[in-house]
Amino acid sequence: MIQILKYGEVENGKIFARAVPEINVEATVAEIIDNVRKNGDKALLEYCEKFDKATLSSLQVSEEEIEEAVAAVEPEFLEILKNAAKNIRKFHEKQVRNSFIINDEDGIVVGQKVIPVDRAGLYVPGGTAAYPSTVLMDSIPAKIAGCREVVITTPPNKEGKVNPVILAAAKIAGVDRIFKVGGAQAIAALAYGTESVPKVDKIVGPGNAFVAEAKKQVFGVVSIDMIAGPSEILIVADGKSNPRHLAADLLSQAEHDKLASAVLVTDSEALALAVQKELEIQIPQLEREEIARASIDKNGKIIVAPTLSVAVDIANEIAPEHLELCVDAPFDWLDKIRHAGSIFMGRNCPEALGDYFAGPNHTLPTEGTAKFSSPLSVDDFVKKTQYTYYTKDALCKVAKQVEFFAKKEGLTAHAKSAVIRLEDEQ
Repeated sequence: MIQILKYGEVENGKIFARAVPEINVEATVAEIIDNVRKNGDKALLEYCEKFDKATLSSLQVSEEEIEEAVAAVEPEFLEILKNAAKNIRKFHEKQVRNSFIINDEDGIVVGQKVIPVDRAGLYVPGGTAAYPSTVLMDSIPAKIAGCREVVITTPPNKEGKVNPVILAAAKIAGVDRIFKVGGAQAIAALAYGTESVPKVDKIVGPGNAFVAEAKKQVFGVVSIDMIAGPSEILIVADGKSNPRHLAADLLSQAEHDKLASAVLVTDSEALALAVQKELEIQIPQLEREEIARASIDKNGKIIVAPTLSVAVDIANEIAPEHLELCVDAPFDWLDKIRHAGSIFMGRNCPEALGDYFAGPNHTLPTEGTAKFSSPLSVDDFVKKTQYTYYTKDALCKVAKQVEFFAKKEGLTAHAKSAVIRLEDEQ
């Protein structure tokens, strides 16, 4: 049963604390990465046989397989995927940054160019569930950014096939190539390249502990989006909220995995007790009952705060991945929220709406990192470079200032490079 705590009985920063896996993930991943670097496709095919129990003749998904998958997906779901893609595209198109130029002084031009990374690699998990939503959320911003190529890696099933809904989503999003490889070995392939899998410039997407560790180890060789932990939800709710709705929203994250965290912060003790009771009614009705039960019992919490204002302070301290504001006039509270991955406003905005359909991205910072990082966006797939141009006259006006500055730092060659052109003129 979920714990009910009074404000002050728990350290805010430790609410989402979780157990560390009791296996040496770091060493295992390092070994996998080294093997893929040395042996390329051969290593990938061996890992596919070992971990996925699939014997493959080719790592790349063929056009025929994609067309077969699209044909196998029910038309109603294809239409839903297209509608979701439209919403995601509409939201992320607003994030596009423009290059700029400043030319308001004679003889001086400075500017910034915004340039997409050439190739983006997206990791899409397999295993216990298929995530076409991840395909849309990760690939559409990359396409909008203008990446020349967007590739996906995802583990196959025992028959060597990729889940049809993943392929259908990839088709709708305009993904260029898809490869049947999962786990740390997929991250290694994207980072270093193999005979089949191209080396990318940026790797994004969620995964298990091995995938997260692999992303950490290849960072620097390539860019990555973030090291995401288990899913989290925090709901700030007043006493007018429906306990059935709140319990369902908490369980929407608890069912992800046993390490997921679901927290309710409310100013109503009566609501806290009602939600606690409602969770016990709803958990046995879930298909993923065992997972949700473990998550709620181990990591779930209900905190009773003295006021809604204090509840919001708690939310800011925790900086959750998903934050629901189940209160009257939620927009009155929006400016008071400083740290959250994504905010869901009002009583009719379940977090699941954001996971699939609304448009804002669902790849979000976890474990308090929303205090300094952001959701996945078009910005993740671009880089910026800058340029400077001075005429001779413009340089002459400032060269002595540059020389003075450089000498203050003890860098006389810097200073010389600024004034040598003046000396030549004289």
